[in-house]
Amino acid sequence: SQVILDIFYAISKADKGWFQSMFVHEVEARKDAHSNLLSKSETSDLYKIQFHNVKPECLEAYNNLEAEVQHKLHLDQDYPCDVVGSWNTWYGDQDQAVHLWRYTGGYPALTECLTKLNNNKEYRHFRMERSKMLVSRRNQLLLEFSFWNEPTPRNGPNIYEMRSYKLKPGTMIEWGNHWARAIKHRQENNEAVGGFFSQIGDLYEVHHLWAYKDLQSREETRNSAWQKEGWDSSVYYTVPLIRSMESRIMIPTKSSPLQ
Repeated sequence: SQVILDIFYAISKADKGWFQSMFVHEVEARKDAHSNLLSKSETSDLYKIQFHNVKPECLEAYNNLEAEVQHKLHLDQDYPCDVVGSWNTWYGDQDQAVHLWRYTGGYPALTECLTKLNNNKEYRHFRMERSKMLVSRRNQLLLEFSFWNEPTPRNGPNIYEMRSYKLKPGTMIEWGNHWARAIKHRQENNEAVGGFFSQIGDLYEVHHLWAYKDLQSREETRNSAWQKEGWDSSVYYTVPLIRSMESRIMIPTKSSPLQ
């Protein structure tokens, strides 16, 4: 019986790699940060997203004030930033404003812009007036996925959906690999606006921005994706990577380049 046990031990030791491969998924060590692997190497743009929860009675005044400041910054070439889009949340958190900014030149451009704004007396007054209208605010710094559409101004009227996904730490590369294929199934109606992942703020968070004519168009466009070969497998493999998700339906403000 000892001979039989010795033979079994030798076989099991030799087959250890095969046996483990049935249960253990081996992942090669990353050679670079996921921000370098997933972002657009040909640009150095950095994005900032702001979520401002506004006092209900102040929302109109807030929108007018923001539009005035955005217009001045847009006209002033001394500031290396521009607003990509501004919205009010329609379904989701109520009385909320969402702004997406682009800093051309990355972190140095962000630092330059903030330094100049902090030394701008008019802008400091704007921030003081704005603070009286807010309940709370938060922001994130983002990079753009290399395989997503470039967010460019568009004519309206449209509604916008921001789908935000909080991923399990360590899964961003896998998410990117699947969505690099999945995004091809969401281009027929020009609904894909931009895709971003967080660098500072809440980490391992992804924001996908979509545009639709209306809610019915959204329903039809999303349903049609399931008729395309490969979309179902993309959903199947990305769902386990998600810790939580949120959908906002947003209406662009009058000053937003994305209408």
